[in-house]
Amino acid sequence: MADAANPATLSFEQACAELERIVSNLERGDVALADQIALYKRGADLKARCEALLKDAQLQVEQVVLGADGPRLEPAKQGAA
Repeated sequence: MADAANPATLSFEQACAELERIVSNLERGDVALADQIALYKRGADLKARCEALLKDAQLQVEQVVLGADGPRLEPAKQGAA
């Protein structure tokens, strides 16, 4: 089970779902200022997690190379972050 307090342990879907809940809470406008700040910081962490996971997925997709014989897969580059 992922540690909900640590965005780095969340899947893309989990991070997006939590980020959507945070945005919804902030848009309602009935959250105390201190809580808004905490939610905003959490949202920024979740956004960064989603962006990192999307970048990783993009790098994996980019491993598909179009050659003379059509598309082929190349080994994923190690250490891409």
